Amino acid sequence: MKQTIKLSLIAASVLALTACNQKAQETAKVEEVKLETEIQQQAYGIGASVGNFLQKDLADKKELGIELDQELLMRGFKDALAGNAKLDEEKIREVLTALDSSVREKQTAKAEADAKKNKEAGQKYLAENAKKDGVTVTESGLQYEVISTGEGKKPVATDIVKVHYKGTLLDGSEFDSSYSRNQPATFPLNQVIAGWTEGLQLMPVGSKFKFTIPSELGYGERNLGKIPANSTLVFEVELLEIQEDKEKPAE
Repeated sequence: MKQTIKLSLIAASVLALTACNQKAQETAKVEEVKLETEIQQQAYGIGASVGNFLQKDLADKKELGIELDQELLMRGFKDALAGNAKLDEEKIREVLTALDSSVREKQTAKAEADAKKNKEAGQKYLAENAKKDGVTVTESGLQYEVISTGEGKKPVATDIVKVHYKGTLLDGSEFDSSYSRNQPATFPLNQVIAGWTEGLQLMPVGSKFKFTIPSELGYGERNLGKIPANSTLVFEVELLEIQEDKEKPAE
């Protein structure tokens, strides 16, 4: 009987503790951060800014195969705020310098691997695309298709042209579009990528062409974010008009 009572008391205690923990968790969920004053917002803003930076930084490192222990990161943050860091400044600089070197090495290796992969994918795509009906390949390797033909004159490399265009990668993702901005682009034809300089000179004003541009006629080995290194580019371009080099002053 006494043992039964003892076990019942233990069970009750466990249930009570569980209930308290659940209540505390529910209270924590309901409780909101107070950001009523400017000083509260500033304090929270500092923490949020650091957190946002760390979230992206940790994700970038994880993508490279470097996964850092977030609990230790938070512990280091708290210890430093309390003035009780377990590593001195010299050791911190040493380990972070080593981490930075490792990150740079992995970034370089990844960039080289990605560039090689893009180059190979582009070559394969160009070889298949060249076989399609309606595709013409120029001596430089530029490929184009005539979507519609205008009746205007063709520009030369020194002309300023006005165009509408959409640019995509081989996976179909759009990296730039004057249509999206609802604003045609105007530029000197000899100050753009080689594929454009060559291709637009084939177009009478009023035409719409599709260009498939090898990386060497595009941005080459440069990594421009939305346009990775060695990317083969696909553009649909409308040549709207050829403009004068400069507006003549009124006499």
